[in-house]
Amino acid sequence: MNWMRNARLLAALLLALAAALGVTGWRLYRAAQPVQLTLYFHPFVGQEPLVLNETNYPNPSGEGRFKVRDFLFFLSNIRLVSPTGAYAEADSYHLVRFDGEERTFVIVLHDVPRRNYEQIQFGIGVDAAANRSLASRGDLDPNGRMAWSWEVGYKFVLFEGALLRGNTSEPLVYHVGFEENYRLISTQLQRKPLDGRPARLDFRVDILRLFQGSTNIDMAALPRVKFDRADAALLARNFAGMVRPMWPDAAGQPDGAR
Repeated sequence: MNWMRNARLLAALLLALAAALGVTGWRLYRAAQPVQLTLYFHPFVGQEPLVLNETNYPNPSGEGRFKVRDFLFFLSNIRLVSPTGAYAEADSYHLVRFDGEERTFVIVLHDVPRRNYEQIQFGIGVDAAANRSLASRGDLDPNGRMAWSWEVGYKFVLFEGALLRGNTSEPLVYHVGFEENYRLISTQLQRKPLDGRPARLDFRVDILRLFQGSTNIDMAALPRVKFDRADAALLARNFAGMVRPMWPDAAGQPDGAR
C-alpha cells in the first residue's frame, strides 16, 4: 500500500505546485497590465477650502478681503518617472477649472504601466509649440474663453473675483499667459501611486500661493493683470507653489481635503 500513499503524496505535491505556478503566473500577468490612474485636484485658499463668491479671504499683502468667482488654469504635459521607465500622457492639455458646483477637478490617466513611480512632472500653462498652434489638442480650444483675443496663444491662469475694502468693492482680474510664464514642475512621490485600488493621487491647489511666494502681491495695489509682461511675471514666479501633492491620513483620506 506504500505505492498508493506515495502516489497520493505525489498528486498532492503536483496540485500544490500547479496552484503555486498559477498564482505566480496570475501575479506576473497582473503586474504586466496597465492601470487607470486618477488625479484629484482640491481647491484651497490658504488653509481654507475654496468657496466661490464668498468674501472670506484676507488680501495676502494688504487691506481688505477678497472673493473668487472663477479660477481656471492649464495643466499640461503630465509625466510619471520611475527608475525603469516613464509614462507620458498623449495630448496632455487639461483645463483645470473651479467655476461651478464641483468641489474637485479630476483627470484620468489611461493605460499607465505598473511601475514604482518616484516623480510626477507637469507644466502650469501651455508649452511654446502648442501655444503657437491653432490646433485643438486636449482641452485647448483656440475659440474658447482661455484663448487670447489679441494674439495666438492661451491664458495660462485665469482668476476673476473682487476685493472688498470698507464699503468699496473692486473687480479683480488676473489673466496670465505669456510664453515665458510657462512653468515645469517636478514633485517627488512619497508612496507608490499605483498601489491603491483604484489608483489615485490627490493634489492641493492653493489659490493664495498665486499671490504669495517668491513675490508677495497686494491685491489693492495690483488688482488687474492682463497685457503687461512685467506684472504677469510677478504672478508666474509663484506658479511652482500653487499645486502640491496631498498624502493620505491614517484613515486613507487625502490630508486636508474636506
